[in-house]
Amino acid sequence: MVATKTRKKSLEEYKKEFNPEFMRKAIELSRRASIIEKTGGVFGAVIVKDGKIISEGYNQVKKQNDPIWHAEMQAIREACKKLGTPHLEGCVLYTSAECCPMCLATAYWAHLDHIYYGATTADSLKYGDFADIDILDEIRKEPAERRLKFSQHMNPEAVEVWKEFSKMPDRARY
Repeated sequence: MVATKTRKKSLEEYKKEFNPEFMRKAIELSRRASIIEKTGGVFGAVIVKDGKIISEGYNQVKKQNDPIWHAEMQAIREACKKLGTPHLEGCVLYTSAECCPMCLATAYWAHLDHIYYGATTADSLKYGDFADIDILDEIRKEPAERRLKFSQHMNPEAVEVWKEFSKMPDRARY
């Protein structure tokens, strides 16, 4: 059997498929995180596949003392566990606010089909002092100009493992 690629939907098709019930759930989770449980910032998210919520998450950075415990990260992690794959083709993310750089990168790694969001990055900066713009600005700089400094060491030794890996026929490509 030959595998066929599924056709990607257009932005207009995704707009027509938007379901306010799922966004309300993401917003409800953002309230749970920030106002009810006070576990972290105003962020909630759900992953939907075939018209059903398969996972959810809410910000727990403060509660867990974990800088990556974002709503989207939790929802993606749980969806991957549930589906038994690191790739979430056929799934969409509903999130109460526009993704931070980390969560957006994770959405790409997870191969999500689409992201629906409520509040903008500007809203989170204005009402919550969430300065994701600073992180984006830093990422856009050359490494030598960033606040977080970088230096390379032991390249030949590190590359040896890559060389071994490249010869493995069953290597993971995640």
